[in-house]
Amino acid sequence: MNKINIYLVDDHSLFREGLRFLLSKIEMVNNVYEAENGAVFLDGLAGKSVDLVLMDIEMPVIGGVEATVKALEADPSLKIIALSMYSEESYYYSMLEAGAVGFLLKNSSFKEVKTAISDVMAGRTYFSAEIIQALKNRISCKKPETGNSFITPREMDVLCGICKGWSNEEIAEKLFISRRTVEKHRENLLQKTNSKNTASLIIFAFKNQIISF
Repeated sequence: MNKINIYLVDDHSLFREGLRFLLSKIEMVNNVYEAENGAVFLDGLAGKSVDLVLMDIEMPVIGGVEATVKALEADPSLKIIALSMYSEESYYYSMLEAGAVGFLLKNSSFKEVKTAISDVMAGRTYFSAEIIQALKNRISCKKPETGNSFITPREMDVLCGICKGWSNEEIAEKLFISRRTVEKHRENLLQKTNSKNTASLIIFAFKNQIISF
């Protein structure tokens, strides 16, 4: 297994030091770098080989959104997971738009942190269950402007239901179709959008202007 280098960006030193210690114990982790804000991170990024960034959202000098945008401009291969507090729901939209591929609550278990790192490094997305629920509660659906003709109108309806957190049974009831049909549409959506899970579908729908928050 190839080892990875992680950059931990957070303005709370005690949180940062504790997480760095735990991350250093993961077998797949090589180096863990630290920065107390986005400005220090961006300055340090130039001289380091980094695979994954754990990025606090709200920080002084340069916050997580701006730091994510600038870091991905410099190195589009970076995987960035946002570290979030419940009070930062308003930033979710901006971090998705900036290019984050994962969201973790700061009170997550370390087991969940390891799962998020593994999923993201494998090319998947990762969202804490609580954050998925928060996003679902704010989602509204709209017709995409362009570029989604490969998804049928019925698949669009099912995708909207998935993003809103409806079960297959609920989608079937609301659309007056069978559960088996919903399951087939869900399977087709995952294949067509190259998505691995519900979080990936939400990101796809957001980036293609199918949903808004």
